[in-house]
Amino acid sequence: MTTNIFINLPVKDLQKSIKFFAHLGYSFNQHYTDDSATCMIVSENIYVMLLTEARFKDFTPKAISDAHQSTEVLVCLQLESREAVSKLVSKAIEAGGRAYKDSQDHGFMYGHGFEDLDGHLWELVHMSGEPPKH
Repeated sequence: MTTNIFINLPVKDLQKSIKFFAHLGYSFNQHYTDDSATCMIVSENIYVMLLTEARFKDFTPKAISDAHQSTEVLVCLQLESREAVSKLVSKAIEAGGRAYKDSQDHGFMYGHGFEDLDGHLWELVHMSGEPPKH
C-alpha cells in the first residue's frame, strides 16, 4: 500500500514562499496551485501544501500558530549526503531563511536545519550508518 504525505503549512505571502522554495530546488504541481495555495513536490510521495493563512483557516477551527514564536511541528527530511544537507541549508539562508541552530554530527547521523520565511522549522539529516547500541 502506497501512502502519500501532505504537510499543510500556513504562509503569509504565497508568492514569496514559492520563490523561497523554488530557490531551494523544489517544484510545484500546477494542478493544485492558485492564488491561495500551491502543492510543493518534495518527493514521489511527499508534498507540502503552502496555503495562505486565509485558506489554511478553512481547514481548522483553531487559531494559526505564529511559527516565529512557537513550534508546533518540525518537518524532517532525510537527504542523500552530508553535502546535500549543508547545500540546502546554505540555499535557504541565501533565499532569506535562517539557520536556527548549529549543525550536529553524531557519527551515524549528520543534521542541520533552517527556518523558512514563516518560521517553520525544517530539519535535514543524512544517515550514514546504524545508531550506537545502548
